[in-house]
Amino acid sequence: MALASVGGTAKSLRNAPSRAEIRPAGQSQGSPQPVTVRLLGPLDALFGVTANCVSGLRRKTALATLALRMGKVVSCDQLIDIVWGGQSPATAVNTLQSHISYLRRLFGARESIVTHPAGYCLVQGDVTTDVRIAEQLIDEARRSADPRRRVALLKDTLALWRGQPLDELSAHPWLDEQAERLERIRLSAVNLFTQARLDLGDHTALIPELEDLTRQHSFDEDLHRQLMLALYRAGRQADALSVFHQIRGRLREELGVAPGRPLQALEEAILHHDASLDPPPPMPARGARLTGPAGAVIPAQLPPRGGRIIGRLAELGQLDRALTRAPGTTAILTLAGAPGVGKSALAVHWAQRVAARFPDGQLYVDLRGFDPSRPAMDVADALHGFLNALAAPPNAVPAGLEAQVGLYRSLLASKRILVVLDNARDAAHVRPLLPGSPGCVAVVTSRTQLTPLVITEGADQLLLGPLPPEEAYVLLASRLGEERVRAERDAAEEIIEQCGGLPLALAIAAARTGARPLARLAADLRAPLDVLTGGDPATDLRAVFSSSYRSLSSDAATLFRRLGSLLDPGVTPQAAAELTGLPVHRVRLLLDELAGAHLLTRHSRDRYLLTGLLRVYAAELCVQHSG
Repeated sequence: MALASVGGTAKSLRNAPSRAEIRPAGQSQGSPQPVTVRLLGPLDALFGVTANCVSGLRRKTALATLALRMGKVVSCDQLIDIVWGGQSPATAVNTLQSHISYLRRLFGARESIVTHPAGYCLVQGDVTTDVRIAEQLIDEARRSADPRRRVALLKDTLALWRGQPLDELSAHPWLDEQAERLERIRLSAVNLFTQARLDLGDHTALIPELEDLTRQHSFDEDLHRQLMLALYRAGRQADALSVFHQIRGRLREELGVAPGRPLQALEEAILHHDASLDPPPPMPARGARLTGPAGAVIPAQLPPRGGRIIGRLAELGQLDRALTRAPGTTAILTLAGAPGVGKSALAVHWAQRVAARFPDGQLYVDLRGFDPSRPAMDVADALHGFLNALAAPPNAVPAGLEAQVGLYRSLLASKRILVVLDNARDAAHVRPLLPGSPGCVAVVTSRTQLTPLVITEGADQLLLGPLPPEEAYVLLASRLGEERVRAERDAAEEIIEQCGGLPLALAIAAARTGARPLARLAADLRAPLDVLTGGDPATDLRAVFSSSYRSLSSDAATLFRRLGSLLDPGVTPQAAAELTGLPVHRVRLLLDELAGAHLLTRHSRDRYLLTGLLRVYAAELCVQHSG
């Protein structure tokens, strides 16, 4: 049967009318019709589009046996053994001949079942089986590079299963083996179908289906791998890793084996947020244009990823969940945290990861709100850059900021565009740059808590803290090599402690190490701010901290310096009031200002903490100003 006709044949098998009993001999009319023996459910024979049932357990078993061995001779002894379930009567040979005559009348042609000296053979030609059609569809799907084509082929394949195959036949081990083979074929189609849907970005809809499948097939590693990938792409990294741990435990406890390499590799890729796991870009509709209007350029302004992101599973999951906000709303995500904690790196990593969901482009600007060497970017300049990226004709750009904001939001209307506003000084710095279209998403990073955006724009707020020690260790090992860090574990842990879990500090420390022993660097880090510099203001930790310090009010800056004189990292408003000579109610406001700038951590209502490298910096400022 030609492959071009397989899909149509599959549809006719699926849509066959109700079955009817075979006509008695001599009542067939016209030339023989193409016949399909259907084995993937209740056994029958399909003549064109009309299904005819086969009466009798022995006849059904004889037809199924010949159909499963189509094109091959089945010996009389084997056929008798299978048809009578290993308990054949003395009259079996004559009765078998009668059954074969019945089946020949069923097919309307004597030559459909050929007699050989050794037995019988159901010949290929005008007779086929739904099993062969399924195998052809699967083979064609495997060769197709188009996931939409694969989905269509495999959907037709799975529709061929109408029930439990070979369920109403004689009991025989060979038929049991064939039933298991047919189940393997079905599972192969399921795996391929699921993978094709993953390739189309259908991961969210697949999750409940895959959860059911993995419960039914608790040792099928391919299905578990697909469930892990679907969960990860839906922003549920912790759930994806939980699936791995469950099947690993099941394999170890019940079979005494470890998961295969593909499953282990996927776990490792999830832990490292490997870009290869990101959802595929949406495919254009059939016949759709792949380019915009003549001369139009889709903006793609995201900077390159700055290396691997370590940890941050919860934060990435929270960012992913923000994409599922109610239809008709604009998602605004804010990332806030201390200087050097990795806000920009995480925002760019996530933006690159989900960029394919925004086919109309991605806009990016560094607003330089806390740049140690340059002034903050003016909102008008940032807006002008976006209008250029969106191909607004210069003569169509109106005068005045409000009118330009209106044009900017008009250009974003009915589009899906991701806007990344990096390093904002405060809420006012970004408000004119926020999109208004429901299809758009804005990500804002800042060292200050952008609470006004949460209140008035309904932004989702994410506060980024230092890396926990185990993730800081992985980051250092990724920079210096696992063997080297393991060999000098004590020194590595001292470096991690001195860097306070700040990714920027750890990256600078790793770069400064060179070929020196880690113990030497650990000793040098006892004066950390002199060591943690990469040669320019952006990689000089003292300069990075200084840009936040300079943004404080005069009284808050004074309080920050004086906190550096305390032996205890914790401070209460009453103790801070004694340091400054200011009333407690005024000092509370200053402490909140420091906490809002992430130069201080609010531990409880009446206790604040100044720890790590920020405490070292505050102590340094205190000495400078007291001298």
